[in-house]
Amino acid sequence: MVDLEAELRRAVRGEVGFDVTSRALVTMDASNYRRVPTGVVAPRDSADVAAVLEVCRAHGVPVVARGGGTSIAGQATGTGVVLDFTRHMNRLLDLDPATRTAVVQPGLVLDRLQEAAAPHGLRFGPDPSTHSRCTLGGMIGNNSCGAHSVAWGTTADSVLELDVLTARGGRLRLGQDWAGAPEGLRELVAGELARLRTGFPDLPRRISGYALDALLPERGADVARAFCGSEGTLGILTEATVRLVESPRARALAVLGYADESAAAEAAAGLLAAAPLTVEGMAADLVRSPAGLPRGGAWLFVETGGESAAQARARAEAVVRAADVLDALVVTDPAGQRALWRIREDASGTATRMPDGSEAWPGWEDCAVPPARLGGYLRDFRGLLSAHGLRGTPYGHFGDGCIHVRIDFDLLSAAGVARFRRFSQELADLVVTHGGSLSGEHGDGQARAELLPRMYGAEMVALFERAKGIWDPDDLLNPGMLVRPAPLDTNLRFAVLPREPLPVAFGYPSDHGDFSAAVRRCVGVAKCRTTEVSGASVMCPSFRATGEEEHSTRGRARLLHEMLAGELVTDGWQSTQVRDALDLCLSCKGCRSDCPVGVDMATYKAEFLHHHYAGRRRPSSHYSMGRLPRWLRLVARTRTAGLVNALAAVRPLAALAKRVGGIAPERRIPRLAREPFSRWLRRRQRRRLRGWMADARAGRRPDFPARMVFLWPDTFTEHLSPSVGRAAVRVLEAAGVGVAELPARPWRLRRSADGEVASVGMSARRPRRPSRACCGLTYISTGQLDEARAVLRRTLDLLGPFVLPELADVEDSPLFVVLEPSCAAALRADLPELLPDDPRAARLAGSVITFAEALDRLAPGWTPPRLNRQVTGQTHCHQHAVLGDTADRRLREAAALTGELAGGCCGLAGNFGFEKGHFEVSRACAEEQLLPAVAEAPKDTVILADGYSCRTQLEQLAGVRGRHLAEVLAEGLESEGGLESEGEEKRTGRRTGKRAGKRHEKWDET
Repeated sequence: MVDLEAELRRAVRGEVGFDVTSRALVTMDASNYRRVPTGVVAPRDSADVAAVLEVCRAHGVPVVARGGGTSIAGQATGTGVVLDFTRHMNRLLDLDPATRTAVVQPGLVLDRLQEAAAPHGLRFGPDPSTHSRCTLGGMIGNNSCGAHSVAWGTTADSVLELDVLTARGGRLRLGQDWAGAPEGLRELVAGELARLRTGFPDLPRRISGYALDALLPERGADVARAFCGSEGTLGILTEATVRLVESPRARALAVLGYADESAAAEAAAGLLAAAPLTVEGMAADLVRSPAGLPRGGAWLFVETGGESAAQARARAEAVVRAADVLDALVVTDPAGQRALWRIREDASGTATRMPDGSEAWPGWEDCAVPPARLGGYLRDFRGLLSAHGLRGTPYGHFGDGCIHVRIDFDLLSAAGVARFRRFSQELADLVVTHGGSLSGEHGDGQARAELLPRMYGAEMVALFERAKGIWDPDDLLNPGMLVRPAPLDTNLRFAVLPREPLPVAFGYPSDHGDFSAAVRRCVGVAKCRTTEVSGASVMCPSFRATGEEEHSTRGRARLLHEMLAGELVTDGWQSTQVRDALDLCLSCKGCRSDCPVGVDMATYKAEFLHHHYAGRRRPSSHYSMGRLPRWLRLVARTRTAGLVNALAAVRPLAALAKRVGGIAPERRIPRLAREPFSRWLRRRQRRRLRGWMADARAGRRPDFPARMVFLWPDTFTEHLSPSVGRAAVRVLEAAGVGVAELPARPWRLRRSADGEVASVGMSARRPRRPSRACCGLTYISTGQLDEARAVLRRTLDLLGPFVLPELADVEDSPLFVVLEPSCAAALRADLPELLPDDPRAARLAGSVITFAEALDRLAPGWTPPRLNRQVTGQTHCHQHAVLGDTADRRLREAAALTGELAGGCCGLAGNFGFEKGHFEVSRACAEEQLLPAVAEAPKDTVILADGYSCRTQLEQLAGVRGRHLAEVLAEGLESEGGLESEGEEKRTGRRTGKRAGKRHEKWDET
């Protein structure tokens, strides 16, 4: 194909990619299918599209149009040249509020059109759950619908005119009254009027096959409408004129609870008389947490609109009164409605895992039946699942009779694939029996096209083939879709994966230790490709910064899939293509929480780097920043922090250090603390102990705290930001929570013959170099997993009896407060996955709490100072993804700190933003949400940033000092006179520091 690539490069102005990465990124869509393309072209305009068609026709190479790649039936994959419309042909060309029309290019993402139409009180009616990343071209190709189709219909109902290029280079403008019809199409329809009038089922969601009935004279001979849903098999769309609808000024959401999905389905059709905007259904199996939902085993989401909030609410309440429900809830708050809709929109991802963790797949994702027959169909569908020993949880557009479901097919074994085929055939017959359509939204593709004769009969399918021949006589466009289809059980994407689990470092507990199963989690939903700015979203900062599929979570998962397949990516763990794609992954873990299927690319990246660099020289940044705890402990032990800071201030020396350490030259080297946090804490503990002893000698009851916690000396708090640790200690003690330092020597346990602990004690010999507990974060993020495991085992040895599994159920078992969110996340998530066979790992992970959680759990009656300040800043991405911020929100509210924190990622992400070559992406990530939020904040706003990386990024890019929540509260306590000032403590430290330093060893013994 060298000649093809060369000719395409000469013929088009857009990008031409025949390299491994370009092809690997588009081998799959969101379906079960995989086809390896010859190459990928990103056309800049219709002239480029025409040139591609001409070159490919001359070479006999198929052409496949692709938008967001979220198709569920396989129609966005192909073995020829894939046209990627998302890079350049993605603009809104015109929007006319007077005529309520818009002119769009095929690569325009739906949400961009909605954003442009909203100021005029308009919107595009159809809205699939993938609205933040699906394209108008893909919607037209599949005739997509979405949640509001009961009010505004399918995409075909919103299309006025289409500009199309045929495979032989014809330029057509499709519309009504045969506008743009290719030669021979009118004659075909004239000869088949009776069949076209009687051969199509009458239901709102009939998407399967070609919409040839739209060409009937009584339906306006609408060629544009007939083109919708043709899945790129008839022509290539280059421009579309679409109809907009008036958006209600206000909306309300009625959530109706039913016993099960059959009861909800029976009720759905009866609600249509109220003219709702949506009637969506889902069952409890798809809800991660039912909090916020009314009682029930299934729910209908019924949205109503109105000229005012009162009118919308009144209509929603009328729906509740008319419905026979277990429980109901009416939500008018826009934020509350968005939160509930996110539950429904994420269902296409959450449905890929059954409640027991087993995998479930698309393939029968969107059958549709007449709404009045939905309840009976669902009962029969459940019976068919049971007969085949399969499971699935239906959800979807109950008001339109369209059901989505992911089923736990075994697509890895021959027997499982054979059952998949038998079930598909029987389900097709069941759908037809109920008067339905095999596809009610996502199209037929390879998943269902083979079964169209069961729905339409052989004569109608033959008519489809004749229509395809008129439009595309050379079968150049997306062959194997809709007509003359490939069998539904071929080209399965799972067939190329290894059958036995690979030896890996992480435990992957949710995937039974199988890295392939972890990679299979990505089904192409592509939520990671959204560019929506939202405080509720972190994923995927590198895609937001670059706009490149290669730097999205899905793109990286695709490359890992191809690495495991070994067909395109042939060098396994040594792949430079996979390494380069992962290079811009910030390891923010946003995908761990925001991805509907729980892809954890940070873990996959660490795993890959571990294998990629095994026995090989690593990048210098892995030695400098990946082993940062080791270097900083050395500086602390030799008490050379002042010297290091002085040398770092000399520009030539700093430049040399950055060059040697693989650090971005744009970065400033942070200053080290002259006194590590643990020294300060040890001195403070000694002072408090003397006070307790003095009280006891004087006959007074010592003021012992009601509960003690260990404060984790993470590397950043210990050596770079000890003020955070000092502030946390002062606030915790003010709340009545005592703080203890972690031991610096390993504990030794002796067990009896039956395994019980016989005795506990510290090692008698003090080590020459005292150990320090470490979460292993920097080793993990750079893929030094052998070193990380060694560090974590030493930490568990150091903590000894405090992490005994036997203490897990003890009410007063020790808790470890970790101030740095990334370190807390590493201990909670990475530790038990790296040491899955050590029960102490799970015990420690379960004992880790954040600063806010410590106050929430151990001092629930404590009242923080009322600060009455507005805050801005950012919730740390690891806190968002792993830890949660409920306790932080409660604490801020109690302290009268108002305002919301931004989402996204600060872009520094530990070592990432400091590594050479990452500065521009790091800055772009910060500029998306964090820096604008800070810049727009009023002058006296408190800038909150619990993560050291976030604070450093703010300081270096915006000249702003961000503060940990502990620092803000400590300052408030100080101003109330409840604490000695920071300055006083520092002066006390200077007076006693030298003598205290000499007594450290004795204090440790005590």
